[in-house]
Amino acid sequence: MSRPSDYDDGSGAGGAAPIEAPELGFRGWLRWFWRQLTSMRVALVLLLMLAVAAIPGSLLPQRSADPNGVVQYEADHPKLFPILDAFPIQAFDVYGSVWFSAIYLLLFISLIGCVLPRIVHHWRAWRGKPPRTPARLQRMAGFSEVRVSNPDASDADRLAFAERAVEEAARLLKRSRYRTEIQRSSRRGVESVSVSAERGYLRETGNLLFHVSLLGVLISVGIGGVFTFNGQKVLVEGETMVNQLIDYDTVNTGQGFDSSSLDPFGLKLDSLDVDYVTPDDGNTNAIGQVRSYLANLELIDPDGTTSEQSIRVNHPLRVHGSPIYLVANGYAPRITVRNAEGTVVYSEAMPFIPQNNMTMLSLGVVKVPYGLTEDGKDVQVGLRGFFYPTKADLDTGAYTSNYPDLENPVLTLDVFRGDLGIDNGVPTSVYSLDTTNMEQLTGRAIDKESIELTPGETADLPNGMGTITLDDIPRYASFDVMRNPAQTFVLIFALLALGGLIWSLFVPRRRMWVKAVPTEDGVVLQYAALARGDDPALERAVEELRDAHRDRL
Repeated sequence: MSRPSDYDDGSGAGGAAPIEAPELGFRGWLRWFWRQLTSMRVALVLLLMLAVAAIPGSLLPQRSADPNGVVQYEADHPKLFPILDAFPIQAFDVYGSVWFSAIYLLLFISLIGCVLPRIVHHWRAWRGKPPRTPARLQRMAGFSEVRVSNPDASDADRLAFAERAVEEAARLLKRSRYRTEIQRSSRRGVESVSVSAERGYLRETGNLLFHVSLLGVLISVGIGGVFTFNGQKVLVEGETMVNQLIDYDTVNTGQGFDSSSLDPFGLKLDSLDVDYVTPDDGNTNAIGQVRSYLANLELIDPDGTTSEQSIRVNHPLRVHGSPIYLVANGYAPRITVRNAEGTVVYSEAMPFIPQNNMTMLSLGVVKVPYGLTEDGKDVQVGLRGFFYPTKADLDTGAYTSNYPDLENPVLTLDVFRGDLGIDNGVPTSVYSLDTTNMEQLTGRAIDKESIELTPGETADLPNGMGTITLDDIPRYASFDVMRNPAQTFVLIFALLALGGLIWSLFVPRRRMWVKAVPTEDGVVLQYAALARGDDPALERAVEELRDAHRDRL
């Protein structure tokens, strides 16, 4: 294809100087980087990266939440652990790692950079005037005309009528909460008067409120994560706890949490009352379901005064700035183990974990590391058993429980002898028994009957090691004590975000115009509107304005 003789492709051919892009320079590159970072596209990419970056934190144990799991992972994967734990991977401190923090901070900067210019622009638009009336309203939505004929009127009279009609339209629009401005224009020697009206800036206000509140939620969550405290404690009926780190079973705290800020109050679990649906209630399908849980407590204030308190599910006790939740419950058989000489070597109420909440069939572990001997040698003994609140026999000869309350309680235990795994420096759970290095002495697996106990009953341990007694069966309750100084702000910002979102969804953004154009035989009144986004009611709004305006005139 032939080209004009003066065509220049920028290469410098034909004697013309080649086109070269100007150097950006340091400030130019900074400006380019800032524009890219504050674009909505980059904000979405960073949000996706943050979601992907959080995946390792849910797949691998984290030091802040599960330090024992990290230690166990190191023991199970001695070669892989140093690689994952090294800088900059930090796979066991994902949420505090350098790379996760970098994504988090960039996302914050990007969101702030997106929102702030919009606030400035919205403020200027809010204080500005409505836009000028378009020259051709025929292109706008809902366009319609009304011709007012008066061929005998003079040009001055027709112009005065046009001005009065526009002023009346402006009053109608103001009553509908429009910002208005009366404008005059001349096109091809024809003068016209119009009113430009606009409303719906609150839609953008709600949109900005949503985004600012979302930033507030994220900032509050971040601050709360730094100063948060969360402790869990299992209490058996009659036991007492103190609100100090050393007395909790598990504790999760933020990096900025100060342990001295904990008020040293105490809690004693007097009783845990559980109300079940019974056969006498007549609803056979609901037998065993729980009506209510009620933990009766004695609160011991730092000054030594006591008071009776209670906690129900979803109704925490709020004292000293810390809500205390009832999160779990079960049975804790109180077991006493004596050696062959009759000396007590173990006596505790051990919580058993429910395996079925409808029947409270529970599984538990008892570990006796010291005090028992066999053939003159010290041995470690572990017992793994099932507790049946209301024992029932199956056709296979095994036991089950058919009701969660203590109607026919039975405890069965399998005995293991060997290494409990508590002397190698690796923390182990008190609720599980690792039998890898242990020998089973009783149980169906070796065709030897398990130890079976009812409350108050004593049985012999295998090989003359001693005796075991089931003293009684108290209940236990698990409590969660929380403290987050930013949770009130999280709630406030969340409500503001919800309000801003609803606000932005239901407030239409509209521009409306009414133009009066004098003609040779009268005045032509033109009506039109424009919406920002979808507005199904826009044309109807123009019709209503036209009809109301015509009636007033």
